[in-house]
Amino acid sequence: MSKKSVFCISKSLEEANIIVERLKEANFSNNDISALFPDKSTTRDFAHEKSTKAPEGTVAGAGTGGIIGGALGWLAGIGALAIPGVGPFIAAGPIVAAVSGVAIGATVGGITGGLIGMGIPEIEAKRYEGKVKDGNILISVHTENSEEITRAKDIFTKAGAMDICTTGEETTTKYSKAHDRAAH
Repeated sequence: MSKKSVFCISKSLEEANIIVERLKEANFSNNDISALFPDKSTTRDFAHEKSTKAPEGTVAGAGTGGIIGGALGWLAGIGALAIPGVGPFIAAGPIVAAVSGVAIGATVGGITGGLIGMGIPEIEAKRYEGKVKDGNILISVHTENSEEITRAKDIFTKAGAMDICTTGEETTTKYSKAHDRAAH
């Protein structure tokens, strides 16, 4: 079976940390988990925090001006990037490669272009870009089989994530909480 990805929107850094921690506990690799969110500080504020227990993955000055640590700090390749016309973002995991091409001008379409490149249909990619621009956090996990897809969706749902979507070569399915659908 080809790899598929499961995506969701998290409303806060706290919720995102819970989701990533649960994915970690469910034996998903840090190389398969991605996060993308607006950098509400300036990129010159970025520095590694040495007083944390996970200094290799910690970024200071991100989000609400605090420190990104815990489960998000466990993700691979965390760093800042600026997407022309969209703004500064923090990305980690495989999504970094998808959106960094956008950041250096290799792809047109901001975050949407990178997400389309990851297999998300354009309409969903545009919706995710809008939610991330509004301050939400996009989280994704690459999966190897239907059992992992089910596990990831269950983790996202139980943590309160919105706009849960599964992508693959042939199909894309979307799962939303009832209150989320009512909001649209």
